Amino acid sequence: MSRRSGGWIIAVFVGIVIAALMGVIHLPYVIIQPGPVVNTLGNGSGGKPLITVEGKATYPTTGSLDFTTVSVLGGPNNRVNVWEWITGHLDQTNSVEPEDLLFPKGVTSTQVDQQNAAEMADSQQEAIAVALRGLGQTVPEVVIVKELAKDSPAGGVLRAGDILVSIDGTAVTTPDGVRAAVRAHKPGDKAVFTVNRDGKKLVLSVTTADSEGHTVVGVFLQTSFDFPIKVTINAGDVGGPSAGMMFSLAVYDKLTPGALTGGAAIAGTGTINSVGAVGGIGGIQQKLVGAKRGGAIWFLAPAANCKEVVGHVPDGLRVIKVSTFTQARDAVEAIAAKKTASLPTCT
Repeated sequence: MSRRSGGWIIAVFVGIVIAALMGVIHLPYVIIQPGPVVNTLGNGSGGKPLITVEGKATYPTTGSLDFTTVSVLGGPNNRVNVWEWITGHLDQTNSVEPEDLLFPKGVTSTQVDQQNAAEMADSQQEAIAVALRGLGQTVPEVVIVKELAKDSPAGGVLRAGDILVSIDGTAVTTPDGVRAAVRAHKPGDKAVFTVNRDGKKLVLSVTTADSEGHTVVGVFLQTSFDFPIKVTINAGDVGGPSAGMMFSLAVYDKLTPGALTGGAAIAGTGTINSVGAVGGIGGIQQKLVGAKRGGAIWFLAPAANCKEVVGHVPDGLRVIKVSTFTQARDAVEAIAAKKTASLPTCT
């Protein structure tokens, strides 16, 4: 065997070893990829309608109001290898991020999934409330203590399940209202909570504390609604709160005559709170790609995400920025009426 051929054999062997190592060496990164879209006006998991209503007439509709998703490769229980990390960087539609961006240290993948499922459930309830209120219906709302944080300053005073009535004599009906009332205090001040517990009204004093520059009492909150009709959203195993705005539009469409979209293919993303404010989300650039691949012509994007949108809109997709449910609904109606010249976009 010649010296030259021996060198080639060694080079091939080394290459094979390196390739093998790249497949078994795992890195603490995640790859965020465009995910599938789901038409909120169509069917969800199991082929059943994504949105069903009991107690009020619904109307046939056309077009699509797609909620968008991302796919995540990696995580503490299934880390990406070197090959995947390299190909993730080469695909411009992907985003390669440190693992702890989605999976904070000390939190398991199962715990993240559980949190995402809880956020999805909450977003559905808020979306239904917003849609029904948009139709002029009254939807009473209360804020409940879901759980107390570890070493909570409210420990031994507030309990999970307490219904918050007022703070310092001012009625509170939303989590934002609770946070504002608490943050009106300096850390160490006492805040007076009036709560309903097991059918009894209690007045309790809670000493506030500081957390990253904010005054807190160390509780996690949950909103509960008293709906006049039963609306069910069947989103399957998708998690997180980012489909809230699209759910609210779909419920509104189902409960109003005619097609809200006018038959147009519209996708979007954004959280929704109970007063109809649309919030920013993660993975907006991947969701734009997913929307285009899913056939959308129009995309409703939270105004809070506009900086990430600019320069990353796929050809043939038009983005409309929205900050509230009302703006989103009006934009869809304008698209249906083909009166889109004045619709705001991200610039």
